[in-house]
Amino acid sequence: MEIFSRNELYWGKEAQKRLAEKHVAVFGLGGVGGFCAETLARAGVGELTVVDFDTVSESNINRQIIALNSTVGQSKTQLFENRLKDINPEIKLNIVEDFYTDGDLSEIDFVADAIDTMRSKISLLETCINKRIPVISSMGAGNRIDPTQLYISDISEIENKNAPFVSNIIYQLKKRGIEKGITVVASREKPFVLEKISETENITRKNGEKIEFTKITPASTPFVASCAGIYMAYYIVNNIIKNNPPLEGGSKSLISGRGI
Repeated sequence: MEIFSRNELYWGKEAQKRLAEKHVAVFGLGGVGGFCAETLARAGVGELTVVDFDTVSESNINRQIIALNSTVGQSKTQLFENRLKDINPEIKLNIVEDFYTDGDLSEIDFVADAIDTMRSKISLLETCINKRIPVISSMGAGNRIDPTQLYISDISEIENKNAPFVSNIIYQLKKRGIEKGITVVASREKPFVLEKISETENITRKNGEKIEFTKITPASTPFVASCAGIYMAYYIVNNIIKNNPPLEGGSKSLISGRGI
């Protein structure tokens, strides 16, 4: 396809064909996941499953690629369905407009985890490990401003383990016997927020299940989430075009934790 001709000038037709044959699932379509999904589509991944339960709010406009004044109140998954098909009319899309708690991940070649709620994130990562599905997870895009401090590593090599969100994830995974084998995009930058805001959120899933959780609202700048999402897409695409086989228990970083 002509739309991918510039890609092919870099990685060739065979690699482009491999991308067209792959199925990637993106969980969470906020600042991180939205840029990840779009970049995967522009790279030429042939099938995407996108998962999110939310609608666009005004507070999303500063950082989310589908968030505009004209899209406030609209479903994120439906907006991405229209946008990604406009990028590549031949892309196969599976739209899941729901809150993820668990589910079947069969026939998925790679998972991009951009979930920002603890329960769902832990469930997804545990499922990926148990089913040996390569996964890359976003850890630390909120409460930060400097995208140059992002890096890719195995979860066991995260440098700033004391950040609350990261430390809680590591603790919960360790309780499940998982201490490595998950590739992450993390940040060396110390998180900062002027005011801590939290609220109780109630979600009703498509199956009728009611979920209540405490939502902590982080500071979010226009810079870090977008770059983290692009890093995640890069990592997935680079694995595919280099034809790296999935590793037992997770995925292997192609970039050291020493910086990008």
